[in-house]
Amino acid sequence: MKDKEKTEILADKNHDINTLRRIMACLRGENGCPWDRAQDHKSIRRDLIEETYEVAEAIDNDDPDLLREELGDLLLQVVFHARMEEEAGSFSLDDVIADLCEKLIRRHPHVFGDVSAEDPEGALASWNEAKKYEKRRDGAKGNMEAIPPSLPALMRARKAAKIAAKDGYSFGGTDEIIDRVTANLRALKGKETGDKETTVRTLSSAVFDICAIFAALGEDPEENLNKKTAGFIESYTNL
Repeated sequence: MKDKEKTEILADKNHDINTLRRIMACLRGENGCPWDRAQDHKSIRRDLIEETYEVAEAIDNDDPDLLREELGDLLLQVVFHARMEEEAGSFSLDDVIADLCEKLIRRHPHVFGDVSAEDPEGALASWNEAKKYEKRRDGAKGNMEAIPPSLPALMRARKAAKIAAKDGYSFGGTDEIIDRVTANLRALKGKETGDKETTVRTLSSAVFDICAIFAALGEDPEENLNKKTAGFIESYTNL
């Protein structure tokens, strides 16, 4: 990192995405930050996930100041990963932005094309149709295989149940699913010291069935469990 480049960055008071790009290049460059230079995609993977959740927390708290800060931290992760690939000669931040712009145009034929969408549901259907064509997925099976394994377990279960139900797979009605969950839990009664593997498998089946109910209700089990946990923590700490 040259002294001239440092001076230019410090003197520039009109910061924008280009300033951020230059700062990251300096941090990763020769004589830059030893910690930043030592990182790779895997070493900061957890940071990306944590920053995403902190953005979600700012949204849940309806705190625009915190949201502004957390969005900046999340943007840093995007720039960080893109810079690593630019150093490797794979792609740059400009490529990421260009790809995103093209995708947004393709996925909005009801805005930039001749498709009609009169309401949010119609717009979402248009988006999904464009996405299906773009990904060349084979119906529900292709959509199922595309669910990222790295998603939180409850969120992944809900998405799988939702896709299957939309394809015609029947989990049964809500009462039927509840009966199945109840039967599974009753089967475990008094077996605290029994076969741990069977116990865990039965509990997992019950949790998945509960996620299927959430999917049928159009609710997110991850979000609602977080709310329940937050309520428990608050009541516990006030004891």
